[in-house]
Amino acid sequence: MAKRSGLSAEDVDGLRAQLAEGGHPLVWFTAAAVGMEAGKSAKVLAFTEPEEGDFIQVRPTGSKDEISFSPAELTCEKPPPRRKAPVAKPAPEPKPQETVVEYPYVPEVPVKTEPKPKPVAPKAEPPAPPARPARKPASKAPDVTVTLVSTAEGEWTVEVLQGTRKTVRPVSVAPAAVAQAAKLIHPEVSEIVEGVLSAARAQQLARVEQLRAELEAAQKALDDLGA
Repeated sequence: MAKRSGLSAEDVDGLRAQLAEGGHPLVWFTAAAVGMEAGKSAKVLAFTEPEEGDFIQVRPTGSKDEISFSPAELTCEKPPPRRKAPVAKPAPEPKPQETVVEYPYVPEVPVKTEPKPKPVAPKAEPPAPPARPARKPASKAPDVTVTLVSTAEGEWTVEVLQGTRKTVRPVSVAPAAVAQAAKLIHPEVSEIVEGVLSAARAQQLARVEQLRAELEAAQKALDDLGA
């Protein structure tokens, strides 16, 4: 049987295309795969960056682990099905034969054949080399939390947490950008954000009316002073 080669650059591009379409293509381990049986199948889950070393993340069939391998350890060539070796039937044991020797004036005496030789114990096979330790599963990426905060004056800020670490401190965001993003996320989110923005508009409109009235009163007082 020809030895299966690893993944070529074209094979890697084809697997990437299948992943992009939402599939999980199958690959098989080559004899170069460390800690894995050659010919065993696995599902491709992702490609890590950069593309060097063990950057192809797979889940072996029958396992829940996610392990990374290099292209030389994987192949797209499906191995042929294994044939079961025929079980040899034991040969029937020969029956002991009797030999009759005639002597003058002596009765026939049955003579048995020689006893069967004792079976020879098979030679002990040398111990198999110790298996190399399995690779540790790829670490899971931390959760990312994005938080939008609105003040009573209608100002918005956003902050980002990666796991428990704050990667983006609160920064100001334009209300129009928040409204546009909410429409893309979900109708219920857009409805809540629009309610907050409407309340802020009403508050700012009332403030403008109040300032306009104060300005008119100040202008009238100025006019009365004969300026």
